[in-house]
Amino acid sequence: MKDDIPRLRSGIESPCINICVIHPAERICTGCLRTIDEIAQWSRMTDAERRTVMAELPDRALRLKKRRGGRAARMGQR
Repeated sequence: MKDDIPRLRSGIESPCINICVIHPAERICTGCLRTIDEIAQWSRMTDAERRTVMAELPDRALRLKKRRGGRAARMGQR
């Protein structure tokens, strides 16, 4: 008989939001902001390692907001 009680996950959940695109210059996922190595190792990381990664994500988001060209640069709107 199937257990009807949902299982609670222990530890820190993944920041993945299912937008998996690696930024070509920054080499981080534009969805969750983790590196490819962090994504691959996430399930094997300790809670302390995951907390460290999670603490770094806000600063990484700022790196993606900096424009290095594109339409704004062509229009002189930097």
